[in-house]
Amino acid sequence: MYIIVVGGGKVGFYLTKTLLAEGYEVLLIERNPNKIEGFEEQFGAVILSGDGAEAQTLKTAGAARADVVIAVTGEDEDNLVICQTAKQKFHVRKTIARVNNPKNESLFQMLGIDVTVSQTNHILHLIEQSIPGNSFVHLLSLAHPDLAIVDAKIDRSSPVADMQIGRISLPTGCVIAAVIRGSELIVPNSTTELIPGDDVIAITHRDQEDELRALLVA
Repeated sequence: MYIIVVGGGKVGFYLTKTLLAEGYEVLLIERNPNKIEGFEEQFGAVILSGDGAEAQTLKTAGAARADVVIAVTGEDEDNLVICQTAKQKFHVRKTIARVNNPKNESLFQMLGIDVTVSQTNHILHLIEQSIPGNSFVHLLSLAHPDLAIVDAKIDRSSPVADMQIGRISLPTGCVIAAVIRGSELIVPNSTTELIPGDDVIAITHRDQEDELRALLVA
C-alpha cells in the first residue's frame, strides 16, 4: 500500500514514522524547507519538498498510484483542497483529512472527504468518558449552533501562562473543558495551572470566541 502524507507538523511526522515502521510505502510532503532538512536525517528519500495543495506536487509524489492520501496540515482549507485534488484529479481511493476546526467537519464530509479526524471532538469524547455523570459536558458534543469550541496553545507570551484557571477572568459563560499536557488529558478545576505548552480546549458562545482566543494566546 502506498500512502502520501501531506503536512510535516507533529501529527504528520509521527504518522509517517509509525507507518514506515509498520512496513508501508510512505511519502511525506512538506512545504517548509527548514523542516525538510531535519526530516531527511530521519526518513531519507521518503520526503518531498513542495505544496501538497498543488496538483503538480501531488503528481510528482505519484498520487496517481497512491492508495491513500492523508492531509494533516494546520490549515483546514489546505487539507480540503489536498483531498479533493487527490480524489478528483488523481482518483485516489481513500482520502483522510485532519479537521482543526470542528465546525468544518460536516462540510468536509459533505464535499466527499472519506474520513475526517477532529482532535477537538476526540478530546470531548474522552472528557465525556472520564466524567459520564456530567450532563453539561455531554451536551457540548451536540454542536449547539450558539456554541464555539476553541483550541488554544499556551506559550510563554500568553497572558494566562502560569496562572490558575480560577484566577483567569474568562468571558461570561465560558468553560475550560480540558487541558492537554503532553500525552496527559487533564479535566481541570479552579486550581489547575496553565503552563507553556498546554493545549486548552474551551467552550464559549460564538460571539465571544475572538475575545476568548485573544485572552488565551495574545
